[in-house]
Amino acid sequence: MKALLGVLFFFVFGSSALAERYIVVLKNKTTFNNVHSQITLAKTSRLESSSAFAAHPMAVEASLANLNTLVVSSTNIAAIRSLAANSEIAWIEKEKFYRSPAPVRGYKMTQAWDYRGPGGSRTRAAMTAGSNPVLGGKTPYGISLVKAPQAWAKGFQGQNVRVVILDTGIDKNHPALGAQIAATQDFVGDHNMPYDVADHVGHGSHVAGTIAGVPFADGFVGVAPKAQLMIGRVCSQEGCSTAAVVAGINWAISQKADVVNLSLGGKEGTQVEKLALAAAEKAGVVIVAASGNDGVGQVGFPAAFANVIAVGAVDSQARKAEFSQWGPELSVVGPGVDVTSSVPVGTGRDTLVVLSNQGVPKQVLASSFLGSPQVPSGLVGNLIDCGLGKPEELNAAKVSGKLALIKRGELKFLDKAKNAIAAGAKGVVFYNTEPGLVQGSITSDGSTLSIPVIMIEQINGEAVKRILAGGGMVEANLKTFPADYSMMSGTSMATPHVTGVVALIRSANRKLNPTQVREVLKTTCRALAPNTANEFGKGLVDSEAAVVKALSIH
Repeated sequence: MKALLGVLFFFVFGSSALAERYIVVLKNKTTFNNVHSQITLAKTSRLESSSAFAAHPMAVEASLANLNTLVVSSTNIAAIRSLAANSEIAWIEKEKFYRSPAPVRGYKMTQAWDYRGPGGSRTRAAMTAGSNPVLGGKTPYGISLVKAPQAWAKGFQGQNVRVVILDTGIDKNHPALGAQIAATQDFVGDHNMPYDVADHVGHGSHVAGTIAGVPFADGFVGVAPKAQLMIGRVCSQEGCSTAAVVAGINWAISQKADVVNLSLGGKEGTQVEKLALAAAEKAGVVIVAASGNDGVGQVGFPAAFANVIAVGAVDSQARKAEFSQWGPELSVVGPGVDVTSSVPVGTGRDTLVVLSNQGVPKQVLASSFLGSPQVPSGLVGNLIDCGLGKPEELNAAKVSGKLALIKRGELKFLDKAKNAIAAGAKGVVFYNTEPGLVQGSITSDGSTLSIPVIMIEQINGEAVKRILAGGGMVEANLKTFPADYSMMSGTSMATPHVTGVVALIRSANRKLNPTQVREVLKTTCRALAPNTANEFGKGLVDSEAAVVKALSIH
């Protein structure tokens, strides 16, 4: 014991910027408790040591009581090797990083998050009223697809359930999220501003809204709108530290959380994560994690670990998302394509498109590209079919002063847009060649084009094309402006739908242990096919059936 404390020459107030972090697992609880007590003491008085390693001190950055684990930092590899050889140490892992959570199709904040005031041109008072034009007064489709309203009708909306989200942080002032937050903790330790869990990525805020966003008149709501959110920031723009992730799981255990959402991961897991997940299982904490977005037959980690609910993604028609990973470990699927949810106030972008034919207006689903100028006051013009957007097609269509309708394919979006600009078009409306929408940046250097560029769905683009081919006219009114909500796609978006359903299950029956929760979830799914390689796991989660089954277990 003394030898161990000698190696751990403590400075508990942080480490050198050049130091690397290591996760140290101790063999037994008694030894850990002794070390933990010394760390607590060291907060007020530095531990002296006669160890030969006193010349190469380590900083103890975290003591994880539920895992018998320390997080230390050091600039000296010899000291770490000596520590690993200590008889009290089970093993040591160097900190690893998962890539920072990012939805497919390239979502990025449209502007820097201005924490000092309202987002865009709207006041916080107006936003609190629930302004969310992108929904058009409709609830996000995923809420209905997982049958959350039917579970609510039975009296269960996540009451008394504590959900830990380990992600990129949150906008604590978002009108759909602020009232739901019960606790926060930063595990990155990078002096994040203006507060430690501030979400500079947008991912964590989006996940939080899907799980427990409060109901608004505009239709927005989360799966379990009465659940309490506990936000652990474990990821920054640089990535997600395994040390931060296990510290977050330790925190969830200490806080007696009901379920943890991990919309993050990578190709390889670590032994310490496996240890943390086992401890969570023993403590009664359910873990839900994303399978990954590489579109391959291999579930990523930590989702692939035993006792984790691994989640794949489907679209609004319950069809497998092309990016969703699958394999033997996949448990279930949830809505993960073009999911609308909260993002830090003012950093999203609403896109409104109204198409009018013979005086009859129709609002259609649309997305806007980064690198396209915002047009909050609207841009109105007649649509002209310009084929694939090749120069000769645009010139033949005489699109000058009008809006170019261009089909996706063959050329890059940017090349099509530049061709339209050269032909004098005042705006571009792309239409997709497959279900859904494409998001992302149309420019690669951060520049903004001179005309707005948006996309509409395949079904609407083809309908316009038919009208124009028959000699008809279609007028389009395009608007884009800052928003507090945005669409994202990924298994990261499917995972919070499933986490929300778990919250409903636990709200219905507090006595269920994690094994029972998983059994309830899996045996009440809607089976999907073809499922020959377990592309859908047990199927699409069903809140109503899950709550009914949970209530039947005594």
